[in-house]
Amino acid sequence: MSANTPHQRVWRHACHRQDLVANSGVVALVDGAQVALFYLPEDAGQSLYAVSNRDPKSGANVIGRGIVGHLNGDLVVASPLYKQHFRLADGSCVQYPEQRLQTWQARFNGDAVEIA
Repeated sequence: MSANTPHQRVWRHACHRQDLVANSGVVALVDGAQVALFYLPEDAGQSLYAVSNRDPKSGANVIGRGIVGHLNGDLVVASPLYKQHFRLADGSCVQYPEQRLQTWQARFNGDAVEIA
């Protein structure tokens, strides 16, 4: 990509709006990656978050089953196995800074849920 070419975000279909469960996680397979999608309609800012479903501590694909809540002012998901908390905004771990979930931008495009 040349320096004069603007970076264009590529949006990928993850699921449909009706597949989401409010205040909970669902998992979609996007380009071979398991993506945990969290739809939080009461969140004053962003309401849709996309993070890796793979727990970096255990290696298990369980993050989509985690409990969403607030911890020290951050919106987090707790891993079901070891209970460490990951910030939904950037994937960083509250207890273990060396652990991180991959994140994607997420949006609604009509009835489609897309990630980039």
